[in-house]
Amino acid sequence: MALHGISRVRRQLPTSPWLFAAPGLLVISAFVLYPFVSTVVNAFTDRRTLIPGKFVGLANFRELLHDDMFWIGLRNSTLYVVGVVPLLVVLPLLLALLVQKNIPGITFFRSAFYTPVVASIVVVGLIWVWLLDDRGLVNALLETVGAGPVGFLSDQWLLLLSAMAVTVWKGLGYYMIIYLAALGNVPRELHEAAAVDGAGAVRRFLTVTVPAVRSTMVLVGALSSVAAFKVFSEVYLLAGPSGGPAGEDTTLVMLVQRTGTGLTGRVGYASAISVVVFAVTVALMLLVLRADRKEDS
Repeated sequence: MALHGISRVRRQLPTSPWLFAAPGLLVISAFVLYPFVSTVVNAFTDRRTLIPGKFVGLANFRELLHDDMFWIGLRNSTLYVVGVVPLLVVLPLLLALLVQKNIPGITFFRSAFYTPVVASIVVVGLIWVWLLDDRGLVNALLETVGAGPVGFLSDQWLLLLSAMAVTVWKGLGYYMIIYLAALGNVPRELHEAAAVDGAGAVRRFLTVTVPAVRSTMVLVGALSSVAAFKVFSEVYLLAGPSGGPAGEDTTLVMLVQRTGTGLTGRVGYASAISVVVFAVTVALMLLVLRADRKEDS
């Protein structure tokens, strides 16, 4: 009888893991795999919102090469990566070094730095719009010193820089937490040995801290690169649906939203842009990982 029960359990074991994984697999299939495959398929069709469309091959991708708005979006998304990623790799590390010490009141500052991370991006965007508007607080302070109003939200490049500032401000706390976990694993003996050798704070940072957390810096660089290239909310909230003056601050994801939505949305063309965004983000990840492997070798 006991042997019969054991054999029955053994017959059931191979399927048991799949039963536990089934809910998660269903969710991933419904909200990740199916949309991804559908987007790739639609990229090769002329589908619209209410029209199924037909297969057109590479026509959408050829049209991208002659679309000025696509190149504007690619330029802005690339500039966003160049402007945001270095700051999000270095500044959170410096911030983590400041708040890692156990001194009275440090918990308050850790919470304060992390607050923008949990704040709604819509609320954050509205706050920054009120601050940077022509009649906002920042311009009011500038006028008191005779600097005059500055078009933070009306100038093409100032608007893009303002959106970058919002992204950096909102992401500092998130990456600070990641660095805090990495700094906790750095042996204190290394800093003590460097101090005995006469190394100052800057030298200990460059020769001990940075090498010890280099893998974390690579992770932060990869995550922030993908997030920066896919930026949408910050620019959309500051620039509006039009993408700033004459649409010059439009990013690729904003172009996807503008092209593929509405009753006459070009779903096929927007899907082609999405495929390009996916390909570039994968390329960014591979470049960061390849640079890390070269450093290891």
